Amino acid sequence: MFPRTIKLSISLLRPEKLQLTLNSGIKYFPPPKNYDDIEIPERPRLRIFDKVPLYPPNLKPPKMQKRLRYMRGPETLHNTLQLKQYGVVATGGGRLRHEHFEMVRLQVARRIDMKRMFAIWRVDPPWQPVTKKGQGQRMGGGKGAIDHYVTPIKAGRIIFEVGGKCEYAEVYDLLRIVSERLPFKAEPVSQEIMEKKAADEKWKEENNLNKYTMKYIIQNNMGGCHKFLSKYDHKWCGKYI
Repeated sequence: MFPRTIKLSISLLRPEKLQLTLNSGIKYFPPPKNYDDIEIPERPRLRIFDKVPLYPPNLKPPKMQKRLRYMRGPETLHNTLQLKQYGVVATGGGRLRHEHFEMVRLQVARRIDMKRMFAIWRVDPPWQPVTKKGQGQRMGGGKGAIDHYVTPIKAGRIIFEVGGKCEYAEVYDLLRIVSERLPFKAEPVSQEIMEKKAADEKWKEENNLNKYTMKYIIQNNMGGCHKFLSKYDHKWCGKYI
């Protein structure tokens, strides 16, 4: 009696058997992309930028003010992908130092296949001087010495591009890592993503049912907002800070 009870309890705990029938069906896989029109350049890596710009021997390196206007507002020129493939675009303003250029260059050299991929810069080498006084100095005494050089970046500027015989999924990790380590907000993009964003923005502007947009509020001084708005808010309607 006892062994039979144990046998029945074990059979109750045993999972039900599933009967699987294997059959062959028709599968559809999209054809791979054709990359015959893409040519790999002789130097697929990003070139090294100088830490200090070269001046003529008879010219003293000039000093410069902050000129924050170089980082404000949208980029109007270098805001599209030349290779029509993949890249990193800045979504906010900032400055690139020589260390950031080296970080991007080393990451690209480690993570792309040089036989079928390549990368190009879309920004200038560091050219704007940033001055700094030594620690412990008192006020006055003229402008400080040049400490380092930077490249100002506006929102919408393409930092670098990756092209070749590859897909977006292959270079996404590289673009994501670089965009997270930059000193300003940036994101990885492809040509399809940029076209979709432009189409979505145009659709939202054409189909907006709320007439009280930020532009309408600022232009009509609703709530007396002109008291606390800057000239840049009037120019870009609060889009770029």
